[in-house]
Amino acid sequence: MDQELARRNGLELMKRSQIALLGSIDANGYPVMKAMFNAKCDGLRQVWFSTNTSSKRVALFRKDNRASVYFVDDTTFEGLLLVGTIELLQDEESRNMLWVDGCEKYYPRGVHDPDYTVIKFTAIKANYYHGLRNTDFDV
Repeated sequence: MDQELARRNGLELMKRSQIALLGSIDANGYPVMKAMFNAKCDGLRQVWFSTNTSSKRVALFRKDNRASVYFVDDTTFEGLLLVGTIELLQDEESRNMLWVDGCEKYYPRGVHDPDYTVIKFTAIKANYYHGLRNTDFDV
């Protein structure tokens, strides 16, 4: 598959995915994954999540900001792996961008809850899988 088609198909997969797997490196240097709500995507380059500031994930990213995000469709056997870095944000603009009804379940003090952190993932490279083929490309 050519890279441009892989990019288009990967972006479509991201758009229709409600869940993404967020990978980080634990304190012992091992990769770990967590399922996250796919809060917002800005093309293939940026993916946004929200999490608790007190979470294990935030602590891991403070030590090592390398990360991966994986989107999968188990009905079409497609996958998109993005590799890049994380920024942890608590500015008002980022928090408001992701805030939706229901967030108060996780952040009871509202959009200004100190336990509300936005995770901004920025991809540098990708791999799209479909039809028994892998296609690598830069983002």
